[in-house]
Amino acid sequence: MSGLDEFVGDREIASPDEMENLGRRFGAALGAGDLVVLTGPLGAGKTTLTRGIAAALGVRGRVQSPTFVIARTHRSLTDGPPLVHVDAYRLGTDGELDDLDIDFAHSVVIAEWAAPYAAAAADRWWEVEIDRGWSGTGVDNACGTAGPHVADMEDAAPRLVRISRRP
Repeated sequence: MSGLDEFVGDREIASPDEMENLGRRFGAALGAGDLVVLTGPLGAGKTTLTRGIAAALGVRGRVQSPTFVIARTHRSLTDGPPLVHVDAYRLGTDGELDDLDIDFAHSVVIAEWAAPYAAAAADRWWEVEIDRGWSGTGVDNACGTAGPHVADMEDAAPRLVRISRRP
């Protein structure tokens, strides 16, 4: 895990291209047995980061959110480890994560929404927290004041990314 230590800390990511590039750099340092837990609101950039990681690992298949399948395995196009992309949002227990029968030891596992279950899956893992920045471009949707272009404006807000090693 020492090659990943340079990524520990906070950074501001200004665009989807920057997020994917961060994923490429981070992914180049990942290897079999690494677990990365991604947290952040919908649309924060978790799947975009994962696309960059997948590109660095040289895996096959289009990376998209695994929400409806819960876990998707992308086999390596080289001799590298497969990438297992998990969406743990609908899981209720760490036992349900275990039921997915993921080969954690021989894969790179990227698990969205899996923070409550990470300790059951690995002794150590990387946590990537992504938050949509608030740069004065959004409005309060709870009050029903969102206009037709709010999503575009919010999407342009920078992302605040915190990478840490757990525990």
